[in-house]
Amino acid sequence: MAVDRRKFLKIAGLSAVMGLGGKGVWEILAPGELEASVKDIPLTQGKKYGMVVDMKKMDEEIMDRCVDACHRVHNVPNLGDPQFEIKWMWKETYEHAFPGQHHEYISERYHGKNFPLLCNHCDYPPCCRVCPTGATWKRETDGVVMMDQHRCIGCRFCMAACPFGVRSFNWGDPRKAPRALNPDFPTNMAYPTRMKGVVEKCNFCAERLAQGKLPACVEAANDIRAGVLTFGDLDDRGSEVRELLREHFTIRRKPELGTGPNTYYIVL
Repeated sequence: MAVDRRKFLKIAGLSAVMGLGGKGVWEILAPGELEASVKDIPLTQGKKYGMVVDMKKMDEEIMDRCVDACHRVHNVPNLGDPQFEIKWMWKETYEHAFPGQHHEYISERYHGKNFPLLCNHCDYPPCCRVCPTGATWKRETDGVVMMDQHRCIGCRFCMAACPFGVRSFNWGDPRKAPRALNPDFPTNMAYPTRMKGVVEKCNFCAERLAQGKLPACVEAANDIRAGVLTFGDLDDRGSEVRELLREHFTIRRKPELGTGPNTYYIVL
């Protein structure tokens, strides 16, 4: 006897609920569940997280160390083909990273210089508005823009909407990439085993914030030179990031688009 699509989905849904002890899949992975369980950890109390990058202290070695730490902690797959590159953090020249602020008379200090790039965790993230499944959303607790690979259907609307190119698509099978370097990551934040056809990006190390730790790139950079990367609450006037923004001239990527990027770069 034929079963129409509606009946099939209903049966499959009920089976999933029964198999999970009566708790629905989306309930288990509901945004905010983890935040509620760790609300007493000080680092999770920020209202608007942001990062300040001091380019006067930054160099190639530190950038490489940051990228390596980010990708190692999150088991970012290397499929061995530049066409299928997955990146949470990477390097790009000033001219390409800040096209709206580049001109031929820019200081030689920054002409052709690499800058470390990552998700800007915008105030008004266009990626969240276009996602049809809620796979990407902005946390109300701290402003971090999250990405849930369970919910992602691979439509790539978020990639088209993001003006910063911070999202990557798994064109190949990430399970065929080299063995994971951090076996704990897939269990943190209810992350699934990666699969082909989903989008991923930097999450400000949300799983580390939940434990009261700093993002991996911040720790890696400051182990080499203190103050290269600073992470904190932009809504707290007494925070270190606010102090740096008061004392230095900073730039952001494409601020003219109105997304409100929360990654700042000290250049003077």
